[in-house]
Amino acid sequence: VIFHDVDVLTEQLFPIVEAMQRHFSAGSGTYYSDSIFFLSVAMHRLMPKEITRIIQVDLDLKYKANIRDLFEEFDRFKEGAVIGIAREMQPVYRHTFWQYRRENPQTKVGEPPPDGLPGFNSGVLLLDLEAMRQSQLYNQLLEPAMVQKLTEKYHFKGHLGDQDFFTMIGMEHPELFHVLDCTWNRQLCTWWKDHGYNDVFDQYFQCEGEVKIYHGNCNTPIPDD
Repeated sequence: VIFHDVDVLTEQLFPIVEAMQRHFSAGSGTYYSDSIFFLSVAMHRLMPKEITRIIQVDLDLKYKANIRDLFEEFDRFKEGAVIGIAREMQPVYRHTFWQYRRENPQTKVGEPPPDGLPGFNSGVLLLDLEAMRQSQLYNQLLEPAMVQKLTEKYHFKGHLGDQDFFTMIGMEHPELFHVLDCTWNRQLCTWWKDHGYNDVFDQYFQCEGEVKIYHGNCNTPIPDD
């Protein structure tokens, strides 16, 4: 077991993610401490080269399956994919991309699955660090100029850190992502159901199959066994 000092990580991380914090942080402006919410984005540059794969998870999870089975998802990545991640199960990005959707009425951006692009949830992440290091495309997307270009294209202003970044670049380059089944990140939060999206909520929230990981996001209670 290796413990990493958060302050040290943040110091290394800040120069890489400073530009994107302005677009994907809840606060106004860029806060040094906020950098830690973008750790996954640049994990491939911070971890030792001998570490090639990492599973990064939130704390508000309950496991119903062996984590080793999740690790096997790395073997299902298609060529070019660098990150494994499940879809967002609320219409949060239907809301965030409202202006782009209004200007592009035929778009799949923000639409529900299976045919739409609802965005991602970063509660469960498979980071193929070696693939991230090798991917010229992924590393180009970390550059401030590219972040600025895409946020302008999609009129994007988020508040969910790495999740917003992955969602935005996933709209442009879905080939970078291996989409995990919803049962690997069965989100339970229903906040958006009561905030203007009751009519379409279930299209995002439904998840068939035996749940492997429950995610009690927005402080939602997780069912007992």
